[in-house]
Amino acid sequence: VQLVESGGGLVQPGGSLRLACTTSGFTFVDYAIAWFRQAPGKEREGVGCFSSADRSQYYADSVKGRFIISNDKAKDTVYLQMDSLQPEDTGVYYCAAIDGWHLDATQAMGYFGPDSDWGQGTQVTVSS
Repeated sequence: VQLVESGGGLVQPGGSLRLACTTSGFTFVDYAIAWFRQAPGKEREGVGCFSSADRSQYYADSVKGRFIISNDKAKDTVYLQMDSLQPEDTGVYYCAAIDGWHLDATQAMGYFGPDSDWGQGTQVTVSS
């Protein structure tokens, strides 16, 4: 699976950004796509996930109520709408995919790893 992120940039605190993850090459009908982020000097953390099998979603506590994942199947694109951004949201955002995923989004989060398919990342900077 090939993944290409876009939409990152510089935004002031309280602002919004929408990231896009354009996908291609899925073999199976069902899949899971997750967003991760990595801040300088910190480990990569999971932000949210969408499972096409049951259309469930998962969000980390740190972004619940502020971030929303949506899936535009016609465009083969998964979006991450980020509102009320704060400086602690700064980092490189990656999307990742598991092809052939048949369970829910919460369970998927435990399976993403080096063998998953990853995009190249897009930088998000929240600063005044």
